[in-house]
Amino acid sequence: MSLFRRPNESRTEEQPDLEGLDAVRQRIHDTALPPHAEKAAARELERLEKSDPSAAEYGIGLAYLDFVLDLPWRKSSQDILDLSRAETVLDAEHHGLTMVKERVLDHLAATIMVRRPHGNVLVVDDERIARENIARALRQYQVEMAEDADEALHKLTEHDFDVVITDLKMRGMDGLQLLDSWKERSPQTDFIVITGYATVETAVDALKKGAYQYLAKPLHLDRLRAIVSEVLEKRRTACTARGPVLCFTGPPGTGKTSIGRAIAQALGRSFVRVSLAGLRDEAELRGHRRTYVGAMPGRILSEIRRVDVNNPVFMLDEIDKVGQDFRGDPASVLLEILDPEQNSGFMDHYLDIPFDLSGILFIATANNADRLPRPLLDRMEIIQFDSCSSREKRQIAQKYLFPKQASATGFNPGEAHMENAAIDRVIQEYTREAGVRNLERALGGACRRMARLVLQGKRELPVTITVEDLPELMGKPRYPRICAIHRSQPGVASGLVWSETGGHTISVETAIMHGTGRLTMTGSLGKVLRESAQTALSYIRSRAESLDIAPDFFDNADIHVHIPAGSIPKDGPSAGVTIAVALASLLKDQTVRPDTAMTGELTLSGEILPVSGLRDKLLAAQQAGYSRVLLPDANQCDVDELDEEITAGVDAVFVRNVDDAVRESLMTEPFE
Repeated sequence: MSLFRRPNESRTEEQPDLEGLDAVRQRIHDTALPPHAEKAAARELERLEKSDPSAAEYGIGLAYLDFVLDLPWRKSSQDILDLSRAETVLDAEHHGLTMVKERVLDHLAATIMVRRPHGNVLVVDDERIARENIARALRQYQVEMAEDADEALHKLTEHDFDVVITDLKMRGMDGLQLLDSWKERSPQTDFIVITGYATVETAVDALKKGAYQYLAKPLHLDRLRAIVSEVLEKRRTACTARGPVLCFTGPPGTGKTSIGRAIAQALGRSFVRVSLAGLRDEAELRGHRRTYVGAMPGRILSEIRRVDVNNPVFMLDEIDKVGQDFRGDPASVLLEILDPEQNSGFMDHYLDIPFDLSGILFIATANNADRLPRPLLDRMEIIQFDSCSSREKRQIAQKYLFPKQASATGFNPGEAHMENAAIDRVIQEYTREAGVRNLERALGGACRRMARLVLQGKRELPVTITVEDLPELMGKPRYPRICAIHRSQPGVASGLVWSETGGHTISVETAIMHGTGRLTMTGSLGKVLRESAQTALSYIRSRAESLDIAPDFFDNADIHVHIPAGSIPKDGPSAGVTIAVALASLLKDQTVRPDTAMTGELTLSGEILPVSGLRDKLLAAQQAGYSRVLLPDANQCDVDELDEEITAGVDAVFVRNVDDAVRESLMTEPFE
């Protein structure tokens, strides 16, 4: 029955739309609402019955009831608890990411272990035949038996039980007294009370004391099995909900979103993705209060209503880009959404009654987890996505990206192929990124140009794209490999840095001129980098004699430190040693080895501190053509854990202090 009048129906302005309200009442009766939601819906319906249908509040009330009845309060999708299938799904579309997959599979394995069928059940009845019949009906569980309440309480001291099935009338202590005594010692246990003397009073009394269900004899064993299964499923769901929230962090294009979608596919759940980039109004998540026309629920409940299940895989994308202004702090709302201790009673302002989010598997993504508020970060388990190596990019391109782009362009299977050498050239000279997003875009452009050549009759099917074809298909290389030896001169050193887009190489340039002892720093440097430069200069001045530098070099001179690409903001604690080596090279008039790059932060005493992001930095050194890298000695154990592919072709030299770095980097003879 429709909630609205048909055009040919008429009613007075004073007469409520009883037919529509009757349909709403029937929907409330037919929908399996929790008691608190059913009470709120009935209260709203009662208010509408007393309202004027022409008033704006009447339409707001109908929309509210429609939203309440559309929410999947008790509708969940059944999980596929198959770890082998999950591993196959993750491997099907994701090459590499070994550590990420291992962490995800560990998380899924814990979920499967918690949700696997098991349960400890205690049957208490003074009739042996009744005990044995119930135990036989529940043989898929671990069942123990007791002939009276005293024996049952003794068993409690030896074992924990999920469910206790007890008769009401027994010799000695009866079932209700057992319930009282048991709940004092183990309040989390669920009780099912059965009796052959069922009355309304005893049923009400049992439920008030905390019994889960009250059943009358003769007992229907199928009904009992269903109730026990329901109790154990509820307990398993509660345990699963307390798992950690996964937060995927790493550069763009490294597969964070696609891994989240694969997790949903592996579990057989619906997948929801909500981008939080630029979100500033907390009402976007929590909804608006129903105090004006146009109020809307938040995006969390709106998406749950759309997928129509209360346990999807919910991805909060770009969580590190959430804003904050006078309209509220969305990050504080995320604390409630992601905290397993709180989200079982999530309050949306529009709904205004608790909704259980504990069955949802939340996954967050961020490029830089350091931007997240500490309380929010503490509620998540960080899984780092590293930059893809050249070999990984080649495998991804050959297995997934090129076939996908060729098919999207109209090539049938087997009609288009790209040589590995051509893919390597595209990776090295046409793209420069941590992930594969631009690589896919470049391969798509090559496929479209090749399709045009085929239609013009300049190429015949099947086609094979070679290195020689790239200039015609993609134009000139955007990132030609330039040997660092051409840029070598005193006062210039190459450094390795990390940003949220992956590893990069930088060039630190220094110059000395007549002046008054002033230090100038340019290149859009942040506060940390400026302090690093000042620390490096102070150390060089304090150790001038041991470094064979004139002690008074700074009295009548100005020093300029510059990092090119001045339009790009730069900051971070890993360029101190590079600045110190560049200054030493300038003042000693010795060139830094052109095959060497370096990373590390230094103290005022000259010690070099460990840094992070070594995998991405070594990949950047490989891509830029450096064969030698100076690294902090404290990072040696981190380098030992890296794959051989990451360190191949790069000689890692570990240094403890600036003196070691200067000795290992400056040339005393012409470089060959």
